[in-house]
Amino acid sequence: MPQEVKDFRSISPSAKSLLRLKAYTNIPYANQTAELMQGAEIFDLNFDDKDFWFWIRVMHFESRYWSIDQLLAQTSSTNILELSSGYSLRGLDICNRDEKIHYIDTDLPAVIALKQGMITKLNLDKNVKGKFETIPLDTMDEIAFNKVINRFDPGPLTIVNEGLLMYLNTAEKKQLCSTIRKALKQRGGYWITADVYVKRSAEMKGTLPQSKSEAAFMEQHQIEENKFENYDGARAFFDEQGFEFVMEAIPDYQKLSVMPHLLKVLPEEVRNSKEPPPKIQATWMLKASITK
Repeated sequence: MPQEVKDFRSISPSAKSLLRLKAYTNIPYANQTAELMQGAEIFDLNFDDKDFWFWIRVMHFESRYWSIDQLLAQTSSTNILELSSGYSLRGLDICNRDEKIHYIDTDLPAVIALKQGMITKLNLDKNVKGKFETIPLDTMDEIAFNKVINRFDPGPLTIVNEGLLMYLNTAEKKQLCSTIRKALKQRGGYWITADVYVKRSAEMKGTLPQSKSEAAFMEQHQIEENKFENYDGARAFFDEQGFEFVMEAIPDYQKLSVMPHLLKVLPEEVRNSKEPPPKIQATWMLKASITK
């Protein structure tokens, strides 16, 4: 099985770095849970010198987070499965507001155990209205995947993920697509993925600063190689795997909580530029094609 070839546990520490960045936003529970996070910050990010590039990172991840919520609001599904959720508590937030939702939050066992411990310590689920579950799952294990899906009542299913596909090579992406497509063909519903990342230009690679630790992590997991060549290539890939494009999330940067911080450190050349910032990522809603 794929996990015997690639140890996906080596990816998990990056979720700690992401949580610490999200703590500077108004993403639900990020600040409280980040305060409980122990262990080394593997990317050696500088949390003291909050310069332009620091806030750009925060903006990217805040925008990515809310893009999934934007598309979720376009569905009527009450069955929601999140894959490789890291330390996000999107599902808990939704279930604290909506009694009709059954949300299953999944990741590798160590991540789920730590997340559940934080939920319990902070008593974050005391007012939960819907049904919220945290369950260990290796997304590449189709048998385990289907067992999790069978926990839902009959009806359409929405699958979401944020920060997964860039860790999978083409063969692994195809395997996961096959698993997801079978589930959606059987039940109906949508796949919302925030992982439509395209490869950076040479200029962009030279512009964005990286620590040695971050660069080594990216190289170890072949992040750049695993991205799509371009958005047309991504559309073609999902089409070949039996998915139809439904819609794309439209970012509203003015609503992001990070914007006041970013504007304070915006370089003059960026402030005066007439060019939009380069688009490196998109969040798409897909459905299983009926013709394939």
